[in-house]
Amino acid sequence: MEISERELNRASLSRQLLLRREPLTVPDGVQRIVALQAQHPASPYLALWNRLAGFDPAELDEAFARRSVVRATLMRITLHSVLAEDYEVFRAAMQPTLYGSRLGYRFAAAGLTPADAEELVPELLAFADRPRSMAEMRAWVEERLGAEKAEGGWWGLKAYAPLHHAPSGPPWSFGVRSSFVAAGTGPGPTGRAADPEALRTLILRYLAGFGPASVADMAQFAMVQRAPVRESLRALDGAVAEFQGPNGVTLFDLPDASRPPADTPAPPRFMAMWDSILLAYADRSRVIPPDCRPSVIRTNGDVLPTLLVDGYVAGVWRPVEAGIEATAFRPLSPTTWDALAEEAESLTTFLADREPAPYSRYNHWWSKLPEAEVRVLPMRP
Repeated sequence: MEISERELNRASLSRQLLLRREPLTVPDGVQRIVALQAQHPASPYLALWNRLAGFDPAELDEAFARRSVVRATLMRITLHSVLAEDYEVFRAAMQPTLYGSRLGYRFAAAGLTPADAEELVPELLAFADRPRSMAEMRAWVEERLGAEKAEGGWWGLKAYAPLHHAPSGPPWSFGVRSSFVAAGTGPGPTGRAADPEALRTLILRYLAGFGPASVADMAQFAMVQRAPVRESLRALDGAVAEFQGPNGVTLFDLPDASRPPADTPAPPRFMAMWDSILLAYADRSRVIPPDCRPSVIRTNGDVLPTLLVDGYVAGVWRPVEAGIEATAFRPLSPTTWDALAEEAESLTTFLADREPAPYSRYNHWWSKLPEAEVRVLPMRP
């Protein structure tokens, strides 16, 4: 069966709850989305505001406080918020990546070995049986390893050990100074071997939330090797269906998953920084037009908050004193601007209760944007 570029786009929007806001609880919403990019503390809240009808941020506060939703280093070795019940299996699926990247680089350069890590992790988790500040964790590592090895040791352990970020207060549950707490799932897997069952589970969850997808897409999402992904797909024979995508690329998906028609309307959205839908594919043109990508994904990895119009990135946004400043990279219709203004009014109200300008530290990127139409929304009479 063939599937077009726009059908792929609409499938992703449907899975990611971006065709309409759905009346779901926070746990149900997070389960459907699979994983919320969480480098910035505000981003999971904005991601859910875009996707859930009547989203109450206090519900996410409570989920973080109860640790039914957790923030931790996971896919692509970066911070995500996921259901607590998903954390262990997602982490097990990524074991070879965590082992190689965190124990084979700065950790090794400090003169430490994987055997040192396996010995240290249980002790570190025992120390982190309650929330510990970054300073406390670094001091613990320095006490065990000495000052010369402490920096590289902590750099490796903070991602390799099964640690959650502990909530540290308003406005977004987590602040700029991280605290850590043991995940409570034990020391976790050891060694560089993959857990085939965990990887198969992650692939099925990924396809449910982001499919249809290629082998390259699945490998990119979790930063795992393509060969184990192919092996997992062979083991899942019958549980996944194959499609032919643009340029003849083979795509995989759950047989009964939502794949709306190409002409399905897609409402405009003000997406969070690093929103998952922007980064979950090897081929990011599914949502980001190639000519927009250099403006949206900066050279240091920052991914600006974007305007989504008709399902595709059409610009960027930032709060300003008078409302939301929208920068459009292509001409937009008056109807589209009206719809964006309505969204902007809701977004301004949402942010005002928490932090009116959560991404202000990234404003320096705006001077580097191409010439474009800029409006402050909502436009006042």
